[in-house]
Amino acid sequence: MTADSFAGTGAVRPAHRFDEGRLADWMAANVPGFEGPLRVEQFNGGQSNPTYKLVTPQRRYVLRRKPPGTLLPGAHAVDREAQVIRAVESAGFPVPHVYGLCTDDAVIGTWFYVMDMVDGRIFWDATLPGETPAARAAIYDAMNAAIAQLHTIDPETVGLGGYGRHGQYIERQVARWSRQYLADDVAGRDANMDRLIAWLPEHIPAGDETTLVHGDFRIDNLIFALDAFAVRAVLDWELSTLGHPLADFAYHLMMYRMPALTIPGLANSDLAKLGIPSEEDYVAAYCRRTGRAGIPDLDFYVAFNFFRFAAICHGIKARMIRGTAASAEAGRLAADLPILAALAWQQAERTA
Repeated sequence: MTADSFAGTGAVRPAHRFDEGRLADWMAANVPGFEGPLRVEQFNGGQSNPTYKLVTPQRRYVLRRKPPGTLLPGAHAVDREAQVIRAVESAGFPVPHVYGLCTDDAVIGTWFYVMDMVDGRIFWDATLPGETPAARAAIYDAMNAAIAQLHTIDPETVGLGGYGRHGQYIERQVARWSRQYLADDVAGRDANMDRLIAWLPEHIPAGDETTLVHGDFRIDNLIFALDAFAVRAVLDWELSTLGHPLADFAYHLMMYRMPALTIPGLANSDLAKLGIPSEEDYVAAYCRRTGRAGIPDLDFYVAFNFFRFAAICHGIKARMIRGTAASAEAGRLAADLPILAALAWQQAERTA
């Protein structure tokens, strides 16, 4: 994944255009301090929910909306995104401020919310090219602190007690992705995936926990300050729910065992030379911040996440074969499938 794939804005794509005058009227009525005229641009690539940059003479905003057309029930839930962002902001967690949610399709055609546009830096490569060793160490420490802070937020206290189901998150996730993989014959089968579908349910660690989980906590979903190494905002809450914090942390930790695939990781990098903490030290910092003595079943949680990621790529491969996902990014992710499945099984074997 590169910055060129997703960064920057351009003209609003024809399929995602809307009446900008109606949006300006809504913002004048619902966003304190809004003053036009309003210019609308669309962010490039990637998001399943179309995302726009709103520019006025005084400030800039971001709008995320449901895509137009027929949608699956429960999909593209921008109201959930707005809810969780508002909730964690109330706990002092770094997110953009949400100004308003609109559930009236008559305004721009679909539900949407408007939030602050946070200035800062986004890093697209976990090795942080161009940074000094000291800067890399500080960036990783800030990232570690952010995910630890998230997992120590009490969902009940911030009004998210009903944001998802409590308990058995990993069991449900393994069952879900196994069903989707087995049901989609067009993309074929992978021997390592078949092994994992049998192995994972039999090796889920004892001891269940439920916290708020982000679901896609990667370095490129964070905005860092321009003049410091603090995390100014965590983005892309589309997959957030109530779940197991160690599953969420292990997804984030996959970067240490991920080679230079479509989403590049740190495997085979000289971490000491780069100034990036070792996996062991990174885990220890998270445990210290969350009050844990350690994570004895870490390899299982990483195996589960590589399996989940491989299952997602299997679905992308199926959509490519059907002709409904033809981008170069989709092609690269489909090609990563056997590598990810093999990595997942390698993690499983480490638990023996």
